[in-house]
Amino acid sequence: MIGVIDTEGDCAEWSFPAEPGAVRGARTVVRGQLRGWGLDDLGDIAALLVSELVTNSLRHATGPIGVRLVRPDETSATLLVEVSDPLPDPPCERVARPDEEGGRGLQLVAGSACRWGTRPAVAGKTVWFELSVPG
Repeated sequence: MIGVIDTEGDCAEWSFPAEPGAVRGARTVVRGQLRGWGLDDLGDIAALLVSELVTNSLRHATGPIGVRLVRPDETSATLLVEVSDPLPDPPCERVARPDEEGGRGLQLVAGSACRWGTRPAVAGKTVWFELSVPG
């Protein structure tokens, strides 16, 4: 997968074609995986933020879109979520006008995640965010 870093512990990853159905597919697998890990409480927000990032990838990239979850372990209380695409340009956070339908995805990520950022890769980039696990 594009721009993935090595991690310890459980992870799940998927690749989607750059087609409109990728957004729904990504939401579905994220919710299902979090349910399987017993992290249902994070399902809605993780699915929403993944939807926003996959939508951004669809608008700007033409290749496959990767989604990866890294399950928290004993040393971490955060879920790591990564969305990768082959476009090297980092996303730009902007302020959308009230009458605009789009342009708020990165604002949602920045406002909802503990941390977020981008990481370049040889062929593309990864946008990542972390969510706190309720305890």
